[in-house]
Amino acid sequence: MTRDDVLKIYDELVERCPRFERKGKTMPYTSANGYMFSQLNKDGEIGMRFSKETQMRYMKELETSYFKSYGAVMKGYIVIPEAMLTDLDKLVDYLNESYDYVIGLEPK
Repeated sequence: MTRDDVLKIYDELVERCPRFERKGKTMPYTSANGYMFSQLNKDGEIGMRFSKETQMRYMKELETSYFKSYGAVMKGYIVIPEAMLTDLDKLVDYLNESYDYVIGLEPK
């Protein structure tokens, strides 16, 4: 799947979530409360941010790893596996969970 294919999926995913909107022109992301909580990296991978406990659970359940952007591991983020990109309903749940997590953090 190309980065452009994943970008279309990411845009559709964010459109299904009316509480926030996509930002960024070349490096799309979502943010709330002063924190980014999802992004699309240059490799065409979607990363989502979760609490440490949730992150560990999803890494095991989804058989995935830490998300990297510009070669750096993004604290609290996991890679959404490519195989999941066809299940937008489930991804909407994950993205909303990620949003709820950052809304609960102390504002920046």
